[in-house]
Amino acid sequence: MTLSRETRVLTAAQLSALTVPPPTPTGETRHFWDACAEGRFELQHCPGCDRWVFYPRALCPHCWGQDLQWREASGRATVRSFTVVHKPGHPGWADAAPYVVAILSLAEGPTMLSVLRDVAPADVAVGLPVRISFTTVGEYALPTAAPAGGPR
Repeated sequence: MTLSRETRVLTAAQLSALTVPPPTPTGETRHFWDACAEGRFELQHCPGCDRWVFYPRALCPHCWGQDLQWREASGRATVRSFTVVHKPGHPGWADAAPYVVAILSLAEGPTMLSVLRDVAPADVAVGLPVRISFTTVGEYALPTAAPAGGPR
């Protein structure tokens, strides 16, 4: 029996098997990628306005503070919006299709774009609680998201 494209579930093992372009760490993002490699989900936090920041940068986008600090984040989030990718923009992602790319509302406040795994595209909905974990793809541990209650 072959699964229909709407019920196929993308797994961490399938993601790990992909050959896709890696991230390009910069001065601002290197700490983030190093923490991911160690299994830690860290975000920047601004002590000046007490707000969390993502994506990594040199200045707080809320108050322009320059003293951003790295803190471990909860990894809890909810799906804010999503799309099912049937025709990837890079051929390295073809074996994963269809897969879900979602904008996540992190519990700490920022939003983040991520691939959803361990859930069928037909089961994804706005408001779905997810958890961030790490999937090794090539030489990098990428933050991916899966339903908070485990695979559906």
